[in-house]
Amino acid sequence: MERELISHLRTLLPTNEHVVIGPGDDAAVLRTTADANIVVTTDALTDGVDFVIAHQDVVRVGHKALAVNLSDLAAMAARPVAALVSLVLPSTDGDRIARQLYEGMSPLAERFKLAIVGGDTNSWDGPLAISITAIGETTFKGPLTRSGARPGDMLLVTGELGGSILGKHLDFTPRVEEALHLHEKYELSAGIDISDGLSRDLHHLCAESGCGAVVRLDSIPVSSAADRLAATDRSGKTANEHAFSGGEDFELLFATSREVADRILADQPLPVPISSIGQFIEKQEVLALHADGTRTTLPNTGWEHHIS
Repeated sequence: MERELISHLRTLLPTNEHVVIGPGDDAAVLRTTADANIVVTTDALTDGVDFVIAHQDVVRVGHKALAVNLSDLAAMAARPVAALVSLVLPSTDGDRIARQLYEGMSPLAERFKLAIVGGDTNSWDGPLAISITAIGETTFKGPLTRSGARPGDMLLVTGELGGSILGKHLDFTPRVEEALHLHEKYELSAGIDISDGLSRDLHHLCAESGCGAVVRLDSIPVSSAADRLAATDRSGKTANEHAFSGGEDFELLFATSREVADRILADQPLPVPISSIGQFIEKQEVLALHADGTRTTLPNTGWEHHIS
């Protein structure tokens, strides 16, 4: 399991005086100067797991490959600076695939003033694999981490959740500008991007912060895509269940005090809505608050990398 592997690596891997934040958050933070630190993240995407190259536009795949890394920088409220792109291309038609991948990355890189400064290219007789390392820098407030939530803090989320498999997972815009604006204007306690699903990423946030949370199920902002998915889902999952376990929404989930949360909700300072969906509690458990007032354990469901 990915979480258990990260815990093991925290005790095994060497570190040095430059490491501010190591494994376990959305990105690593390295100390460089008194004014800013480097934020580094990497993601690997593979054909058959994160996309299906035979059925999807390669340009859209390229967009997604860079966007997931930028979303990790957004989770840390870091400004994008540069990226390295490594491709393992299929031996057949690899040149066309590479060109189209970069065609998908370039507009996103230009939007966020991110330079693609190098990488590596290889080929083999297997499926396409993409690994991107993105580099950012912290602002004067430092990084936003997963470990700062405290009991009593409110739980807020941007945008709408669920149904990303219908298209959003390939076309989303990472919340870089939104994260930087919120981090500059308000005092945020902790944050994470929703890549593995609301439930799973909230469990990550609680684990790193050493507290629990109560989520009001009727406050989760459910997308119309989740409604459409529920209408055709043979498993019987409701739109609400897709919203808290579907994954790859790439919205921001963050904690802040009640006073600051009230200001954010009143201001609505972003081009996407911000919703309050719950509160952090002292006991280390994640609960779902139902409309009738009952509480149940919120299952730790969503995407997880299985490592055998």
